[in-house]
Amino acid sequence: MTRELLPDRRAAESFEIEVKGISYTATFGYYDDGRLGEIFLCGPKAGTDVEVNARDAAVVTSIALQHGASPDVLRHGLSRDEQGRALSPIGTVLDLLAAGKVAETDP
Repeated sequence: MTRELLPDRRAAESFEIEVKGISYTATFGYYDDGRLGEIFLCGPKAGTDVEVNARDAAVVTSIALQHGASPDVLRHGLSRDEQGRALSPIGTVLDLLAAGKVAETDP
């Protein structure tokens, strides 16, 4: 499947999450029809390993979304603890989306 580019101007929403005591800012970007098309993750301090890994995971997730991957399929492929909780910031963000705490937008 080819990559479906996002419009130049698009709806977006930002929110804060905490994973393992580290705070992140997550931003979702949406296609005009309300589908999730991109995720940005920023960590507490630019350039740190934690921030770089979160940012890169968000970029890879965004590219997968733009190639037609389902957010639910992506989240089920990520690491989890014994209770089924996501172990990574990107997993936590995708879990919040699945739980309806962050919603895909209406067209």
